[in-house]
Amino acid sequence: MQRNLGLLILFLCLGIQAYSRPVQLSAKAEISVLTCGPGDDLYATFGHSAIRVKDPNLGIDIVYNYGTFDFNTPNFYSKFARGQLLYSLSRERFENFLYTYQLESRWVKEQILDLDTREKNALFQFLENNYKPENRKYKYDFLFDNCSTKIPFVITSVFDNKIGFSEDHLEETSSFRDLIQENLKRNSWSSLGIDLALGADIDRKATVQEHMFLPIYVLKQFNHTEIDNKPLVKRERTVLDPSNGDNRTYFTTSPLFWLLLLFFFVATITYIDYRNLTRSRWLDVFLFLVTGVIGIFIILLWFFTDHTATANNGNLLWAVPSHIGLVYMLSRKKTIPDWFHKYTLFSLVFMGLLFIVWLTGIQAFSPVLLPLLLALLLRMAYLWRFTKT
Repeated sequence: MQRNLGLLILFLCLGIQAYSRPVQLSAKAEISVLTCGPGDDLYATFGHSAIRVKDPNLGIDIVYNYGTFDFNTPNFYSKFARGQLLYSLSRERFENFLYTYQLESRWVKEQILDLDTREKNALFQFLENNYKPENRKYKYDFLFDNCSTKIPFVITSVFDNKIGFSEDHLEETSSFRDLIQENLKRNSWSSLGIDLALGADIDRKATVQEHMFLPIYVLKQFNHTEIDNKPLVKRERTVLDPSNGDNRTYFTTSPLFWLLLLFFFVATITYIDYRNLTRSRWLDVFLFLVTGVIGIFIILLWFFTDHTATANNGNLLWAVPSHIGLVYMLSRKKTIPDWFHKYTLFSLVFMGLLFIVWLTGIQAFSPVLLPLLLALLLRMAYLWRFTKT
């Protein structure tokens, strides 16, 4: 009852703040950073960060959350796919925020910041100003502007040169791709899909502060951050620590299992074709159709979206968009044109370049892709030989 009354007082006061002074937190107020563990769904795989403001004197206990968006946004799915969806800062009661993580059996840790009353109010007023309708929305970027990066942004915006980030708590830095994969099971469809979609730009080493695009690194960094030459975090506590659920996966549902099956299938059919001096049209149609569609998808992500991490994608060396234009020709019984022999040769060269790009570290590719790449190499080499004469 006291919390509800406190929130009501807060909202009423904020509604008339044009005519009166803003709400001031008391000396007993606490401001903390909440870090939430990963969930089962892909959107929750990387965890979450938020800021909690609690003042028992005012009955306030609210969470400021930069990770919200509106499903009712016009052209929601189109904007989401093109990287043009606006995220916004939301505000909700702490108990409601926590209830979601209880339902999803996700851990929640809290770092209470060591701030004086003036500093608490400065941070509180910044959040309240940011929550205004004209300020709350921002263009989301997975690597550089998300719910996690907003936390250090808010702290440095309010306290500026008072904040000192130590960079000696990480033994070594990792690339953005490796940091993403830390939160995924390598032999999973989500891991494979992300590796296909993201280009070479994410294979550079992230700086220590750039690691904070992931919530867990905000937690680690804030434990090694100072304000006015004293630790920023006064103490850390675990709010939720649920038992781990059943996270078993089955190899037969993994992409590696199905791609290995595809490799052995392609190898078997190609051997039969070689013995019979023939060409299985349906197999070529399938391979060229699938790789062509994947290539078009990569092109769309690279050139027709605002995503910064999908540029310069070397997966186009095997998923060639022009393959899809040859599907009709490959499905016919007529003799294949002479130029197709050169086309298969260029495809083999491209795939050779892919392995050079991989070995030199220009771009890392999913190791789960190897059976598919070998299947494509084998089939393309057979088509080159088959069309030689």
